[in-house]
Amino acid sequence: MTDIKDTVAGPLEGVRVIDLSTVVMGPYAAQILGDLGADVIKIESPADTVRVGHYRTTPGMTPLNLNVNRNKRSVALNLKEETDRERALRLIDTADVLITNMRPGALHRLGLSHDDIAARNPGLVYAHAQGFRSDSDRAGNAAYDETVQAASGLVDIADRALGEPVYLPTIIGDKVSSLTIAYSVLAALLHRNRTGQGQLVEIPMTDTLIAFNLVEHLAGHTHVPETGPTGFALSMLKGHKAVRTKDGLACVMPYNPQNYRDFFTAAGRPDLAEDPRVNGDAIDSADHEDLAALLESCAPALTTEEWAEVCAKHSIPMAPVLELDRAHEDPYVRDGHLLDTVEHPTEGTVRTIGIPLRFSATPGSIRRLAPVAGQDTEDVLAELDAAAR
Repeated sequence: MTDIKDTVAGPLEGVRVIDLSTVVMGPYAAQILGDLGADVIKIESPADTVRVGHYRTTPGMTPLNLNVNRNKRSVALNLKEETDRERALRLIDTADVLITNMRPGALHRLGLSHDDIAARNPGLVYAHAQGFRSDSDRAGNAAYDETVQAASGLVDIADRALGEPVYLPTIIGDKVSSLTIAYSVLAALLHRNRTGQGQLVEIPMTDTLIAFNLVEHLAGHTHVPETGPTGFALSMLKGHKAVRTKDGLACVMPYNPQNYRDFFTAAGRPDLAEDPRVNGDAIDSADHEDLAALLESCAPALTTEEWAEVCAKHSIPMAPVLELDRAHEDPYVRDGHLLDTVEHPTEGTVRTIGIPLRFSATPGSIRRLAPVAGQDTEDVLAELDAAAR
C-alpha cells in the first residue's frame, strides 16, 4: 500500500491550472500538469452528466474518472447561473492556464471565450481543444475518438494492414491530444514567463492525429513526385504481430540477418540459419512477410522466459506481452511503481497508475486522489474570498 503525500514540490509548483473540460482529452492533460506539481482546480457542473458508468461506492467515481482526475480539486459551479459564472471567472483570474474542450458557441454564450478571458487575464495560457480546427468547415462538428481515427487516416491504415476498417482499441486520439495539450501549455508558459504575454493555444484532435500518423505513413508521398506508396511497409505486413511461444505471447523482432540466424539456431532450425534470405548484408523488404511467417512457426520451440534469455544474449529486440489482467503482478510494472495500491477516501482500496516520468531534482508526485465532484467547492471559494480581502 502506497501513501499519498500531502505536499511534494514538482517542476510546476506555483502554476495554477483551471480544468474546464470533460471526458478524457482535457482532464488527462490537466492531470499530467497536476502530477508535475501544478495546482489544478477542476470546475464541473453540479449536475455533471459525463461522470457516468460503473462505480463501486460513490456515483460518478468510475474507473475512468479515477484515472484522469487525480491531483485536482473539484469545484461544482453552474456556469449558466450568473453568480456561479462570476465565481468561475474570478477563479480563472487567479490562473496561469485554462484548459477547455467546450465548443466555441457555448464558450461565447457563457462569456468564457478567449477574447472574454484575455481581457481579464492577459497573461493566461488559454488551451482550447476540439475535434476540428476553428477555421475549417468542420469547426462546429461533434467529434469522438472514432471519428478522429477515421478523419486522420488511422482507419485507412488499419483497413490496409488488417483487411478490415477497424478502430484502434484504445482512445488514441484523445490521449495523443492530451499529451499535445500538455507540451503546448508548457511551451506557452515558457513564452509567458519571458514576455508576460498569454495566448490562445488551439489543439484540434484531428490535425494532431494526422500529424502523428504521417510521421512514418506519409512514406513515399514525402517526395514530389512520389517515390512510392503511402504506408510504412513493415507496419503494414500481415505477419507484423506478436508470436505465440510455448507458454504465452511475446514480441520477438529480429532486425538484421544476424538476429535472424541467432533466432533460428535457438529455435532448433539450423537449416533456416543457413537460408540465403538471412545471410546477406541486410534483410530485403520483399522477404519480410515470409520471414515473419517463419518466425511465427518457430516461436513455440521455447517458452517466453527462454526466449527472453536468448534474445538478451544475442541483442534481439524482445518483450513479453503484458496481460492487462495481470499487469499489477508484472515485475517491470511493479518495480517501476507503474501501478500502486492506495486507499481512496471514498472508494476504498484502488489501484492508481504511476507517473512514468523521472525528474532528478523535481519529481512529480501523486498528492491527491481523484475527488468526488464538487468536494472542494467550499474550501476553494473560501480561499478566493480570503485573497480578495
